[in-house]
Amino acid sequence: MGDKKYLTVKHYQSACKTHILPALGAVKLSALTVPQIQGFYNGLQRDGLAAKTVRNVHGILTKCLNTAVQVGYLRDNPAQRVTLPKVQRREINPLTDEQIAAFLRVSQGDEYEILLKVILFTGLREMEALGLTWDCVDFAAGQLKINKQLQKRPLRDGGFTFAPLKNDKARTIKPAASVMTLLERRQREQAAQRLQAGELWEGWKTEDERAAALVFTTAAGDHLSPQTVYNHYKKLAAKIGAPESRVHDLRHTFAVLSLQNGDDVKTVQGNLGHATAAFTLDIYGHVSQRMKDDSAQRMEQYIQTATR
Repeated sequence: MGDKKYLTVKHYQSACKTHILPALGAVKLSALTVPQIQGFYNGLQRDGLAAKTVRNVHGILTKCLNTAVQVGYLRDNPAQRVTLPKVQRREINPLTDEQIAAFLRVSQGDEYEILLKVILFTGLREMEALGLTWDCVDFAAGQLKINKQLQKRPLRDGGFTFAPLKNDKARTIKPAASVMTLLERRQREQAAQRLQAGELWEGWKTEDERAAALVFTTAAGDHLSPQTVYNHYKKLAAKIGAPESRVHDLRHTFAVLSLQNGDDVKTVQGNLGHATAAFTLDIYGHVSQRMKDDSAQRMEQYIQTATR
């Protein structure tokens, strides 16, 4: 699995250890049948596993059996003839206009204000924002280069480290001018934290290191913990009447705002870093009520003009 990402390998290993080996590990490859695999999947569902998780397990088992076919251990892959559960896509919960206004108000002056606002108004994934470095912020052009993310690993595997993006494709985004202003403020804020921390500063040591240092850090210059950010955001979300909201919902909010304000799907796809526009449509294909109203008004204007 040398061509697989770290988290992908860990996911494969976990699924094999937790689900596949206990159920099918003692079965000889030549004796493995479609009914056995179907019964295995049905059992996972009865045990409460989500349909998406069952499909993920199926994907791993299918890859393993495809390899067995390729090397001659099996004539064909029985996993390819099973019936899989249908996945119900989780409904997204973007903030409403009222909640956004309330969030901007309650987050004013908060220690995570700039980070959360940048996510809200750029659509960055949380770990992309936490992995943003100053050499990827182009103030002159008003652009951000998103080419990596921060990844949490066990200490034995290196702890927090930079990792490739979800789809391995870097992107350059041009956010609103207000976002760049926020980042300029963050730069000044970080410089002040550096002076205050003195010898306790855990960030850059030289000016060369500073140029490629993390944008969002603790007051001591260390990386931020996603769990700490999550817990902090939940407190703010409760204050604006959205206790179920997650940090990731800020990304959804950006996407919905972009579509409502007239951005085409291809542009939204590029900003979000989705592999395809079809994937973006699959997530945000539902049209908000405001967009429906706007569409109806445009059609009515056309009809009135045409009939005159």
